[in-house]
Amino acid sequence: MADAANKTVATYADVTDYIAALEPDRRRDEALQLLALYQRVTGAPPRMWGAGIIGFGEYIYAYPSGRTGTSARSSFSPRKGKHSLYLMAGYDDEAVAAQRDALLAKLGKHKMDKTCLHVTRLDQIDIGVLEALIAHDLAEMNRIYPPK
Repeated sequence: MADAANKTVATYADVTDYIAALEPDRRRDEALQLLALYQRVTGAPPRMWGAGIIGFGEYIYAYPSGRTGTSARSSFSPRKGKHSLYLMAGYDDEAVAAQRDALLAKLGKHKMDKTCLHVTRLDQIDIGVLEALIAHDLAEMNRIYPPK
């Protein structure tokens, strides 16, 4: 099956420049905190994916339909009104989602969509729990999609 073009692909845009342009100052400062956290947890360098996602590592996925693509293994987006953190491993695995949900119950103020954790302010959550969430998601992504 021919691959449909992915909308979000890795770019050569500079992550530091992207973060430096964020407003207001709090959003920029929090993006720097998240950048350091993700680098520590993943051990991977940051890379821009699309216009506004900061990703660490990558993986190749394949849907039952035969469609394949490449995406960031772990990522976040410091959006204007909230940070969006992508937790992909629990998408279709109930046991993994249950483990994630147990951590989310300890996180603090947040909203969770199917794969996207939304946090308005980092001072409203437990950063240690956030680190555990990111590490758990990365471990499961590495299990599901072993790094090459």
